[in-house]
Amino acid sequence: MNVRTVTAALLVGTMLTPAARAAEPADEAVLRRDAALFDAFRRSREALEWTDEAIHHDWRLQRRPGTESCRVLDPTDGVVRAGTAAECRAALAAIEAEGRLPPPRGETVILLHGLGEGRDSMQPLAEQLRRSLDATVLTFGYASVRADIDAHGHALAAVVAGLPAPRRISFVGHSLGNLVVRRWLAIAPAADRGRVHRVVMLGPPNQGSDLARMASRIWGVAESAEGAARDLVVEWQRVVPGLAVPECPFGIIAGGKGDGAGFSSLLDGDDDAVVRVAETHLPGADDFLLLPVHHAAMMRDPAVQRATREFLAQGRFPDPPGPAAAASE
Repeated sequence: MNVRTVTAALLVGTMLTPAARAAEPADEAVLRRDAALFDAFRRSREALEWTDEAIHHDWRLQRRPGTESCRVLDPTDGVVRAGTAAECRAALAAIEAEGRLPPPRGETVILLHGLGEGRDSMQPLAEQLRRSLDATVLTFGYASVRADIDAHGHALAAVVAGLPAPRRISFVGHSLGNLVVRRWLAIAPAADRGRVHRVVMLGPPNQGSDLARMASRIWGVAESAEGAARDLVVEWQRVVPGLAVPECPFGIIAGGKGDGAGFSSLLDGDDDAVVRVAETHLPGADDFLLLPVHHAAMMRDPAVQRATREFLAQGRFPDPPGPAAAASE
């Protein structure tokens, strides 16, 4: 069901005649559920269309990639200003001058979602890190299918440039988000790279994606792929030389069964149903952890959350919880 269909259904439900509403007892729980469903669809659609260029706690300035259209969002994702970049930056500066933005706490940890997702996908992990770390935890949103990895790396550069200096920065990326971080590392000024403390990679396709390559052989997929999806499906050999390896300590968490077969029958070797364990490897990693978790569930998984927190705090993952977790070969 597409967004237009859902919108129409919700409008029909709220535009009943008074007589019809009188015949149907009001159910506040159902109304709240429907409103939440509509809001979830709206957020999902907008997550594919807007990219952050400045983040101050939960206030953010976003741009629609490839356009001059910008907006400022409040912590509830309500639009408080729309216009040019200059107008929106002035509005965000005025909000800061009014004292409506709390001061940053500790180091800054930036979380990046994966392909086709939005900031909401990282919220379970962000909330856990906010409770357990003395840090300012931010979620970076980017329109993954509207622009390529290079454009997302430059948007991340704008966000980092706007953070208070000289505070330390750490990154936690899920899937494609790690490639955005690696692209930023390749183009970032030395002073900004020097601020990076640690990086945690969750299910990163560091060696490309066999699943994407399989998709490229399906008629019409390669031709229709856009943005970062095209980078994975068609342009990987061009993209990979522009991805840097972190110079700071970094750890990799891969999902898999630890049995050499994995969750997907389509992929060779162990995998998390989307990314093969072998594809997550990157020379120079300071630690590696294999956990029995699906790709899309990583941010909600308690073991992944605990391991992420420990690496950010200590520079190493905790001891594996069982035989399924093993060090990289």
